[in-house]
Amino acid sequence: MPKRFVVPASDFPESPRFQGDFELAEALTVAARQLHDAATPHSTMHTAVQLAVHLLPGAEHAGISVLERGRHRRTVSWTDEVVRAVDGSGGDHGQAPYWEHLWQAPVVRVTDSEAEDGGGPLAGLGLRSALALRLRADKRRLTVLTAYSRKPRAFDDAATRVGRLFTAHVSLALDSVTVREQLTEAMRTRDLIGQATGILMERLNIDAAEAFDSLVRASQRENIKLRDLARRLVDMDSTP
Repeated sequence: MPKRFVVPASDFPESPRFQGDFELAEALTVAARQLHDAATPHSTMHTAVQLAVHLLPGAEHAGISVLERGRHRRTVSWTDEVVRAVDGSGGDHGQAPYWEHLWQAPVVRVTDSEAEDGGGPLAGLGLRSALALRLRADKRRLTVLTAYSRKPRAFDDAATRVGRLFTAHVSLALDSVTVREQLTEAMRTRDLIGQATGILMERLNIDAAEAFDSLVRASQRENIKLRDLARRLVDMDSTP
C-alpha cells in the first residue's frame, strides 16, 4: 500500500503566476527541475501536488490518487485535509462517478458539482470544480492528479492545457525516480547476495558457483526470495 503523507503549505515557496507562453514555459522548466530534484517517488508526488496549486489556473487544492478497477480509490498525496476527505465522499466504492470516465479519457472536468449528476460528494465538501488528469494508466490501475476549486467553472481550456503539460513532467519525473530507486535496490541486493555467497564459500569450502547454487536451491526449497534468504544469512553471520 502506497505511503500516505500530507504536504504543509509552508513547505513550498510561493510561485509566480504567468500570462503568456514564455512565462508558462519558464514556470514549467522550474517545476521540472524541482520534480527531478526529489529523491523518492513519494517526495516527487509531495512536490507535484503543491506545484499543481501554484501552476494550474484556478486550483486551490490538489491531490494524487490511485484507482484500481473494482476497488476503492486511495489518495496518496494531498495538499490539505479537504482533498483527503474526497476519498470517503464517493459512495460505496469510495470514488465519485466522474472518476470512471478516466479509464477512457486522459482528462475529466467537473464544471459545477452542484449542477452535475454525481457531483454531490464534491459539493458536500464545498468543492465546486475539479480537473482530473491521468499520470499513469494500465488495465488495472490509474494514477491521477486532481486539482479542485471552491468556485464553479474554475478550470477552462487553458487550465486543462497547462495541466496536461504539467502532468507530462510529473510522469517523467516519477518514471525517472522509480528507475533510480530500482537500480539502487538492485545494487544493494547484488551486494547482499555476494556477501551471503562468500559466507557459504568459507563455511562449506566450496567455490562461488556452488555457493550461489546452494543459495538458489535453499530459496526454492524454503519458498523465500533469494534476497531475503541472503539477508538472513548475513544477519546470522554478524550475530555473536
